[in-house]
Amino acid sequence: MKGSDPTYLGTVAAVSGASVTVILAESLASGLAIIHGHTYRVAQVGSFVRIPQGYQDLFGIVCEVGAKAAPDRTEPGANAGRWMRVELAGEAIGARFERGLSQHPSVGDSVHIVTEADLQRIYGSSGNDQVAVGSLASAENIVVRLSLDSLITRHSAVVGSTGAGKSTTVVSLLRSIVRPDDPKGGSPGARILLLDLHGEYAQPLADISKVFSATPQPGEEPLYIPYWALEAGELLGFIAGGLNDNQEIAFTDKIFELKTLRVAEASLPGLDPQSLTVDSPVPFSLKRLWYELVDFETTTYEGQQRDKPALIAKGDAEKLSAPQYKPHAMGAAGPYMNSAAKGIRRQLNLLRSRLLDRRFDFLLHPGPWEPDLNGGVKADLDKLLQGWLGHERQITILDLSGVPSAALIRLIGSILRIVYDALYWSREKTEGGILRPLLVVMEEAHRYLGAENTNVACDVVKRIAKEGRKYGIGAMIVSQRPAEVDETILSQCGTIIALRLANPNDRNRVRGALPDNLAGLMDLLPVLRTGEAIIAGEAARLPVRCRATLPSEAHLPRSADPNVTEAWSTRRKAEGYDRVVASWRAQRTTAVAVETKIHRAPVEDESPSEEEVS
Repeated sequence: MKGSDPTYLGTVAAVSGASVTVILAESLASGLAIIHGHTYRVAQVGSFVRIPQGYQDLFGIVCEVGAKAAPDRTEPGANAGRWMRVELAGEAIGARFERGLSQHPSVGDSVHIVTEADLQRIYGSSGNDQVAVGSLASAENIVVRLSLDSLITRHSAVVGSTGAGKSTTVVSLLRSIVRPDDPKGGSPGARILLLDLHGEYAQPLADISKVFSATPQPGEEPLYIPYWALEAGELLGFIAGGLNDNQEIAFTDKIFELKTLRVAEASLPGLDPQSLTVDSPVPFSLKRLWYELVDFETTTYEGQQRDKPALIAKGDAEKLSAPQYKPHAMGAAGPYMNSAAKGIRRQLNLLRSRLLDRRFDFLLHPGPWEPDLNGGVKADLDKLLQGWLGHERQITILDLSGVPSAALIRLIGSILRIVYDALYWSREKTEGGILRPLLVVMEEAHRYLGAENTNVACDVVKRIAKEGRKYGIGAMIVSQRPAEVDETILSQCGTIIALRLANPNDRNRVRGALPDNLAGLMDLLPVLRTGEAIIAGEAARLPVRCRATLPSEAHLPRSADPNVTEAWSTRRKAEGYDRVVASWRAQRTTAVAVETKIHRAPVEDESPSEEEVS
């Protein structure tokens, strides 16, 4: 029976925990087997095997293949000494597959190739929970599916060296999740927030996404982050720099005063004035904050009681024009300095320069969310969240490619904290995370989630990684340097999608984060093909070596390598570096040095007369 069974591979020779050593049959003359018209690679690292155990079957993945140096041919029936090591991962009873083992194989048990029919038992029917992401590397006719529920709620990580195909894999994953071309409807209610640090996802996901950018192009929405929705500490760290305790108290006391005045003027829904804190998301004017603090710091007094301000010019808070006072003088004649000043002139100068810097308008001058001097705004935070999370498209792309590096990490932390806090406190509402889950995709995560970082972005992502599952917030970490990502965050990712990794430190970090005993399989990471990945964890019923489905040409990200040979093959004439400088100064790739004015007029197609026809 074994000799006539085309799926037969060999027999179990040794069992140690979940690791099984298999002696391969001599009949396996090649590395290919054709079963029911389908081709399977035999005894390949990363391929699946099945070990029948009566009414149930054990399934495992090949992690190592080898042969004896000199097989003994003198003994009758001796084989060529070929063997493979298999890591058992789960078992199937009838049509039901489960991770883990209830029993182990015995020495001499037969081992078989996993066929397409066996894979159907593992992955089950292609229902709504199963998302097709690619094909099996050892049998390209077999579709690899992941559990959507586990992929989102238990978090995931996509890691791989630059050029390994991370961006394409992320695009493929997101399109597989949304399934815009699925005749059954796909996932029209999906809600995905993508932080795009290089501006490469807007084009490949254009049909299923809405783009917000700090430097918006035609068809994109401007990105605004209201500064008053940030916690006071993170805001002051950006606008005022380093502060000692007394200086920080001077700023926070004034912020609390301005927020109190705003609440007293007009109540805000859900806010009890008695519970107001300096961190409450209440609008206040940074211009008024600067003006009143600089007024207090520069005031000089005259008169016998030293209580009459020596004011020369009142200044203008709206125009960031400081009030002018008579300079203080030595001796008893005055004017006299304000002895209660807090010594924050340098920090106030930094605040004014930040307010005047156009690069930070998305944060400090947030369009309809910018308060007037009394704290009034044209739009509240509900409009902001509606724009990000409540539009008709399934994906929201926040294009941060035009954000100055000095503000990038704080901006990412602010975005994540606003979204997390909003969904956390609205978990009982229909638009909360429990009834409508959210997936947050974080590109280039190593830049702001490093182990040595103590920024707000890292703190918020740690909260999402540890607690987000309970509130319907999932995280997908995307990085080319997993060794630089905080270990706590990476360890909470239940599914690892590992593309080619050459750095040994990165491989060790991925190996330590994997929930399965797949050390041998991880040794394949340096030699994976572009776009090929090892997927292991909770979303994969079995650890799998997978080739991701390649999106169409129109949906490929803008991250391909330049064609150096073609670009250098012909001599080129410089076309004007004034355009280069214009884009540099504008911080916009589409900027032009000379505006071309074209007058467009409608053209009417007049039908010919009968005489002209004749």
